[in-house]
Parts: sequence; C-alpha cells; structure tokens
Amino acid sequence: MELVDLTGKVAVVTGSGRGLGLAYARALAAAGASVVVNDVDPAAVEAAVASVESAGGKACGVTAAVGTTAAAEELVSAAVEHFGRLDVLVTNAGILRDRVLWKMTDDDFDDVVRVHLRGTFTCARAAAVRMREQDEGGRIVLIGSPAGQRGNFGQTNYAAAKAGIAAMARTWAMELARARITVNAVVPVAATEMTRTVPAFAPAIEEAERTGLPLPEWMRKDEGLGSVDDVTGLITFLASDASADVTGQAIGVGGDRLALWTHPREKTTDFRDGGWSADEIAAAWHGGVGAEPETFGIPAPRPPAGA
Repeated sequence: MELVDLTGKVAVVTGSGRGLGLAYARALAAAGASVVVNDVDPAAVEAAVASVESAGGKACGVTAAVGTTAAAEELVSAAVEHFGRLDVLVTNAGILRDRVLWKMTDDDFDDVVRVHLRGTFTCARAAAVRMREQDEGGRIVLIGSPAGQRGNFGQTNYAAAKAGIAAMARTWAMELARARITVNAVVPVAATEMTRTVPAFAPAIEEAERTGLPLPEWMRKDEGLGSVDDVTGLITFLASDASADVTGQAIGVGGDRLALWTHPREKTTDFRDGGWSADEIAAAWHGGVGAEPETFGIPAPRPPAGA
C-alpha cells in the first residue's frame, strides 16, 4: 500500500520552468497531482507543462515574475480556474545576485529579496486565503537553503532571504494550524548550476552527467548532495496527507541524506546578580558563554584522499 498519493490534489510550484522546481513539479504530477508551473520565460513554461504532463499529471502554466501580489493571485487563480481548487504550494522561485558586502548594490539586494522573501510571502498569503476558504486543510512547502541556516560568503541577500523564509515557516505553522494547513521549510542540496561551480564538486558532477552514473558515495552521504530527483521525495511527502502532523520544521535533503535542522536556541547561559556591564562581559566571555563559539558559513567540502 502506498502511503503517499496525491490523486485529486492541485499544486502550484513557483519557479518550476527548470532545475529543482521542474523536478518538484514532475514528482508531484507522478504522484497524481495536477500542477500549475511557473517561470518568467514563456518558452520554459511551455516546455515545463509538456514535461509535467509526460510524468503522468495534468498541468497548466503561468508566465510571471514572482514577487508581486498580482503574480501570486494569478497563480492561485490558475489553479482554481483549471483544476477547481488548491491544495499544495511550493515556493521555489529565486534568483542569485552574488556580491561581497562592499560591492553589493541596492538593486542586487532588493532583487533577490523581492523574489525569494517577498515572493514567498505573497504566494503563501494568496494560497492561505484560498485554502482557508476551502476549509479542507493544505500544504505549504517553502524552499530554504543551507546559506539561510549558516550564511555563505558573497550571499548577503540570498542568505538573509532564506533565513527569513525559515522564520516564516515557523510563524505560519502557528497561524495556520487551526485551518489544518501545514507549513515547512525544505533545505535542499543538489547538483545544480550553483553547486556545479564548487571546485570540489565540479569534476564528479561532470563525470556523473557524462556517464549517467550516480555521484560518488562521499558526495551523496558526507555532503548530502545528489541529483535534483533525490530531493523530490521530501517535497512529495510534505505535499501529502501522510505529513498531516509535520509542520513548522526545517528539513534538509540531498543525495542519501535526510536531516532535521534545529531551530535557533540558546546554547549556553551565565548569570550575574545585578546584570552585566561591558567590563564584566569582557572578563567572563572566554571562560563563560563564549568558551565554545558557534561556527558559521557552509563547511567546505572534504573529499576523501584520491577522490
């Protein structure tokens, strides 16, 4: 007996013209869902519709730049007009404008935040309104990133947006609980255009693409990095009735690895009667709460010798 069946469900997947978004849309369709695909490129939308339908599902497309209220409402309206309802939203749309802090322009920052953070907000809001009207529950899956969990060099805009997305998942999980709408953040790692630029990964990714063989075990297990299709099982699970009691979580997936991320929490504490002056903090820091500081940044890949 299959635990995950999306027959009769309707999903919107933003940024699904290619890459991870297209893989998500195809997987949802293969599980039985009807899917609204989305991209800014009309040719990509047309190709994605055909690809999703070839996976066994019904599909329609919306060409729009995610970020505005109008685009979000158009996506939800397309689901209702073509398929009669909305059950699942996956907010995948995103762009990159990587620069170090002192070189990042206002537009670099605003463009990324508009698509990732504001786009997630506007689409989730429109979806929540519709799902609440239907009064049959729903699933909202927000796409995060390791950069949002740990920071990443040159990605002020992207890391900040993805951190905000994880925070929104926790907030909306509380707000939408009574409506039986779950909200979770997924932290995917896969061989994409971005990870292909990492020197330690590039040769293995190129070899896997050339031969059709899986990525090496050290990448799939130690780094949790595989193909885009390795991520889709989690998306499909979170879209299904099988995940009805899973909400407010940040869940990592990639390669052979499935992981639950901790939420930010106090690691260590110290107390002083009357409070803490600057001098008292300076004197106590390295032997007290600061004795084992947290790491930051995504750890560099560590391929085994000879890999």
